[in-house]
Amino acid sequence: MSAPLLSLSRRLRRTPFSEGVEAAGVKAYTVYNHMLLPTVFRSVEEDYRHLKDAVQVWDVACERQVELRGPDAAKLMQMLTPRDLRGMTAGQCYYVPIVDETGGMLNDPVAVKLAEDRWWISIADSDLLYWIRATAHGWRLDVLVDEPDVSPLAVQGPRADDLMAAVFGDAVRDLRFFRFGHFDFQGRDMVIARSGYSKQGGFEIYVEGGDIGMPLWHALMEAGKGMDVHAGCPNLIERIEGGLLSYGNDMTDDNTPHECGLGKFCNTHTAIGCIGRDALLRVAKEGPVQQIRALEIEGAAVPRCDRWWPVMAGGKRVGRVSSATWSPDFGANVAIAMVRMTHWDAGTEVTVETPEGPRAARVREKFWT
Repeated sequence: MSAPLLSLSRRLRRTPFSEGVEAAGVKAYTVYNHMLLPTVFRSVEEDYRHLKDAVQVWDVACERQVELRGPDAAKLMQMLTPRDLRGMTAGQCYYVPIVDETGGMLNDPVAVKLAEDRWWISIADSDLLYWIRATAHGWRLDVLVDEPDVSPLAVQGPRADDLMAAVFGDAVRDLRFFRFGHFDFQGRDMVIARSGYSKQGGFEIYVEGGDIGMPLWHALMEAGKGMDVHAGCPNLIERIEGGLLSYGNDMTDDNTPHECGLGKFCNTHTAIGCIGRDALLRVAKEGPVQQIRALEIEGAAVPRCDRWWPVMAGGKRVGRVSSATWSPDFGANVAIAMVRMTHWDAGTEVTVETPEGPRAARVREKFWT
């Protein structure tokens, strides 16, 4: 039986790079922030190998921006996250858990500080814009909250520096991790950060103005001909190996940052003004009762993980697997799981209830890369 098709409509927005993605032979999409996000070009396995060996251009325009602009922009930004932003300067990017009043995760975006009174929040998959607008309105803050015409394009892989330098000049090589700079492309200013949703290294280009999207796509593809450049996308295998969490899959608003292993990004005692601060102070004091862990599942390649799989021990449910796949490089089934504290120590043996039956599994000390 063939897989069901996705019916396209105006409610599923195309991106400034969709023309290039289609010409490159995209085979599958998912829906992310009401936009099309490519998930497969040749195959998940072939895309994985190429990402680790060469360089890819990713249409990640679905990482929509929420722009905060005005005198209270910095105040609002701090209200949203338990990470202390006082030391953040213009030109920096911060990974920032966004929480509600209970300390539950609403999103795990990257904050881009353009100026004290202007920020972009590069969001994961959730309608965070409305939460931020409601917060600004409820507190009567002097700030404009909107979604600007900004569409990220990622360049990822071992040869990312070479490709970016060919288009933007060698100065782009000097960017430090989670820092950004301003670079010219055909007379247009581009914000470029050394960041991205892979462990292979690379950049994210914040393309302001959809009309310049395809000229930039073509320029990168032309410059990368001798570097084996391909269109690519966030890769399931590489993501799980590296422990890169997916909001909505591995964590929801029922989970606190501490449960998601993001406690190091919570400066709860000093992040004065954070909406969820009181709740997170209690969590930090008592500690989480469950937490994200790397899990290795025994046996042949597991099937597609499109729902949570129970993690069992002694006849009781002690967690859930949220993402899992076969890793060619490590010759094992790699997985991300939320596991209760009674069973989260490295080496603990558990059983995972997969759609094909129970599988023995073991908690790992850390992720694979």
